[in-house]
Amino acid sequence: MCLLAAALLVTGAYTFFTAKEYLAAHFSEKPDLASLQKAARLQPDDADYDYALGRYFWLVQRSPEAAVDSYRAAVRLNPNQSRYWLDLAAVYQLLGNPAGQRDALEHAILADPTTPEIAWEAANLYVVEGETDKALKQFRVVLQNDPYLPASALELCWRIEPNVDALLRDVVPPMASVDSIFLEFLTSKKETAAAAKVWAQLYQLQQPVEKRYLFEYIRYLIAQQQVDQARLVWQQSGSLSGLSAYQPNSANLVVNGDFSLDVLNGGFDWFYQRSPDVSLTVDPSQTHSGNRSLSLVFDSRGMNDAGILQLIPVQPNTSYEFSAYFKAEDMQGAGGPQFVIQDFYTGTTYYSSDYLRDADFWKRTSGDFTTQPETKLLILHIQRVPLGSPIKGKLWIDGVRLAATSTQG
Repeated sequence: MCLLAAALLVTGAYTFFTAKEYLAAHFSEKPDLASLQKAARLQPDDADYDYALGRYFWLVQRSPEAAVDSYRAAVRLNPNQSRYWLDLAAVYQLLGNPAGQRDALEHAILADPTTPEIAWEAANLYVVEGETDKALKQFRVVLQNDPYLPASALELCWRIEPNVDALLRDVVPPMASVDSIFLEFLTSKKETAAAAKVWAQLYQLQQPVEKRYLFEYIRYLIAQQQVDQARLVWQQSGSLSGLSAYQPNSANLVVNGDFSLDVLNGGFDWFYQRSPDVSLTVDPSQTHSGNRSLSLVFDSRGMNDAGILQLIPVQPNTSYEFSAYFKAEDMQGAGGPQFVIQDFYTGTTYYSSDYLRDADFWKRTSGDFTTQPETKLLILHIQRVPLGSPIKGKLWIDGVRLAATSTQG
């Protein structure tokens, strides 16, 4: 009998506590104050119910005074839940209690020091309170651990401390993914000198850099007429972005002149623009210098440019020799396509080839020119001459080459 009574007692106790848990969970799912209060009374040792009650007071009733007591109860029951502490800190901020806010923030960070969501909210609360050093420390946690927030975090860091040296030293972690975003942000603000320092750190890290960041940075530098820096960045990108094969050399400053590599449409490789007037493809069936050539099929009632070009850094007061090979088939229309080399910034024309037509075999075209004292960047492209005239036919080009022959005194 005693054993049976004990079993019934245990069963009854288990049923009682199970029923309390069930009822508490049931009431907590109802979005009204009375139900949430019942849930907290049924489970006085469960911090989640006090926390839910505090959120109701704060977000629904807009009563931070009432929310404080529930949040305090929640952190007493479970001091290791950073979310409780963060919400308590936010309520203290509304109530004008900086000491309470600071204490709650420190407890939140102590409970969860590496989670970026916690660090993000803590950093923003510190910013509001003017605690910029603490905010920057938490933004570093965000930058180290979150793949989505770095752009926003870096923008806030720059507002707080617009000093690239200090940020690279104390806030921005040595990670190529973060430095690349920082580089993109600085160029958007036209902070050229600061961006150069970020690129220098990127290169020192010797971690892979996505090509899109590289192309955007070089495009920015060219727009700012920072050709020397753009040239350096392209050279250093060989090891960072897998572009070793795309580097110019003294024998040929044209990148990918035989079209044996994929066309990058960026950096100092070829750029192309799709157009209904001309079809651009690489053709392995027609070759001269490598294993492919560039095929251009014209079918236009009027065009100015074939839509393929390359930017080439050069030296001022220097003589250069240009050469290329071409084949043409069924070319119709007055004049024809021409290789044209110009100063990218001033538009000064240094070289125009003969018309690229009337050649059913690989034919060489070439010429010499000397750059002016201010010239640093050339544009090599294929123009339709006369401009705006109709043209039809096929053209192949290969073996495109530019090399310095001498420097003027």
